[in-house]
Parts: sequence; structure tokens; C-alpha cells
Amino acid sequence: MLLYVNLLLLLIVIGLVGYPYVNKLRIKSVAKIVDSATFAEHLTGAQLIDLRESSAYRIVHILGARNLPFSQFDQSISAIRKDKAVLLYEDAKPVFSVRAALKLKKAGYTNIVILKTGMKGWHGKTKKGA
Repeated sequence: MLLYVNLLLLLIVIGLVGYPYVNKLRIKSVAKIVDSATFAEHLTGAQLIDLRESSAYRIVHILGARNLPFSQFDQSISAIRKDKAVLLYEDAKPVFSVRAALKLKKAGYTNIVILKTGMKGWHGKTKKGA
């Protein structure tokens, strides 16, 4: 019995330690997570999606971005074209962007790019007070 308990504890520890690495590999297979300069290089001809809520978008957003809040993403996904690159961003660390990318990949989208630092790390053109 003690052997099974020890084995179970070992599997739990391996799972807790290994999960972040497996998750990182999974994300890399779905989207490119890039810095501000690389993100800017992908803008031409792409669909730029701001996943923040509308109130944040109205204050400031990347020039040319379309607001599809993550809270409404499932209902809005059909408005995104599959034949163009999809660029995603939010406020900072990409949490919702990764979740949105996973949904896009599952729906058949293949060219997905995420801004690693989000709006807070963006150094390009913005539009304020929309």
C-alpha cells in the first residue's frame, strides 16, 4: 500500500513540474509569441485583434486593431478570416491571447501571432480616445 502512495505522490510531483514545459511546447505549436518589433513586422495584410474589453480599447489601442473582447470571443470567431494572419494582443502577459490562439487553431486557423508583452510593451503607433 505504501508503494502505491509513494508512486502516486511521485506522479503528482512529475505532473506539477512537467506541466509548464508541456504547456509551453503546446503553445509554440499553435502560435508565434513575439516581441513588439517582430509583431510590427507582421502587421501588413494581417488581422489585428485586441482582446481587451471595449473600455480599455476605447482609451488606447494599436492603430488598425479591431476589438473582439475575449469575453465574447467564441461568438466573434467567425468574423476572423482564415486566409490572413491573425495577430492577437491584450494588456500585458498573454493569457487570453494564448487561450484565443488555441481556439483559433482548433477552428482551422494556421497563422497566429501573439504580442508577448501586450499593449504595455507595444512601441508602435497607437490610437487614443476612440
